[in-house]
Amino acid sequence: MQTVCRDCFHEYERECDGPCPRCDSPRQLRHEELFGLTIAHIDCDAFYASIEKRDNPDLLSKPLIIGGGHRGVVSTACYLARGFGIHSAMPMFKANRLCPNAVVMPPNMKKYAAVSAEIREIFDQLTPLVEPLSIDEAFLDLTGTEKLHHATAAASLARAAKQIEDKIGITVSVGLSYNKFLAKMASDLNKPRGFSVIGRAEAPSFLARQPISKMWGVGKVTQAKMKRSGITTIGQLQHMGKHDLMKAYGILGERLYHFSRGEDVRIVSSESKVKSISNEITLDTDIADYQTLRKLLWPLCEKVSGRLKAKQLAGWTVTLKLKTANFRQVSRSLSLDSPTRMAETIFETGLHLLKPECQGLEYRLIGIGVGNLCSEDGADQPDLVDSGKTRKLEAEKAMDKIRGRFGSDVIKKGRNL
Repeated sequence: MQTVCRDCFHEYERECDGPCPRCDSPRQLRHEELFGLTIAHIDCDAFYASIEKRDNPDLLSKPLIIGGGHRGVVSTACYLARGFGIHSAMPMFKANRLCPNAVVMPPNMKKYAAVSAEIREIFDQLTPLVEPLSIDEAFLDLTGTEKLHHATAAASLARAAKQIEDKIGITVSVGLSYNKFLAKMASDLNKPRGFSVIGRAEAPSFLARQPISKMWGVGKVTQAKMKRSGITTIGQLQHMGKHDLMKAYGILGERLYHFSRGEDVRIVSSESKVKSISNEITLDTDIADYQTLRKLLWPLCEKVSGRLKAKQLAGWTVTLKLKTANFRQVSRSLSLDSPTRMAETIFETGLHLLKPECQGLEYRLIGIGVGNLCSEDGADQPDLVDSGKTRKLEAEKAMDKIRGRFGSDVIKKGRNL
């Protein structure tokens, strides 16, 4: 059995279980294919909460929720809080009801981003092929790095996990396999501080036992549709043909066919492209009034515009996001004649999308985003028909120059007041 010690990273082969022959640690990683697997998924354990507990030891023995306000949602819950049934994206009022003694803290994204950057430096030392999925997780491809590190991918990953724990002060869970789908599934198997492996030989039988909820890309709506057809496990998908799956589930059906058999041809790509930029706010009270929502929309548009300008991007599509009082999401999009990065254009388009939705429904969340991104070159061309619009855009550009010299708060539009 191929084995790596998770504490001293010694690699050896042994037929029977037992502690590490070098350091006597019981934390051994064993698998028949261990030395030949190179695709990994690393996921930080309760990332936001773990950082706050690291920085404040008084929180270590307490259930901790990172979230905002009675009407907000849970961003992260520590494992103590999860024991009460609390999970990410749960409404805060439900979380408070489940665990009234939990400590609740607002997220500190600046601090979390700094820690994420520290972790990314460790990943970059392992391999150039790092594909971040979010602030706290990433795929890594360690193929061909054995000579560089004088170690198998498994040993290098174990060393990185220990380095993150010792130097940064939080823990991660690692999944190792031969493709991205299975690596991500493996990282969820033994959290927190886990390291799980799924090999080629065992993949079909392992997947056959898993519920369909474990299948990447299968959300609640698809799960409900599958259950109506009597499908509850991935194993049932293994007995269905590609044509039948595509007929029932469209293009998703092809993915289901291959993933259910442990097949995934996606590569780990270090070229991460931003697909959209958005901003949203959860409201303190449900609001139906158009004029009130209109006032809330403008600062969101300014933030989205600022981020687009900072990244030298523009976008062809503006999307308005609303969430009703009973948590039903409403999304409306409009494609523009030319790409934009200007707050005025985003705002005017957002209002065009917002007005038809203000017919008595109350909303608990409003957001705006710009998608189909491209370079800012050629964006926001003068409107030869609407000279008023052109003047507004020129005024915004002038304001941007002033802010660039004297700071973002030196000049504001009247609607900010």
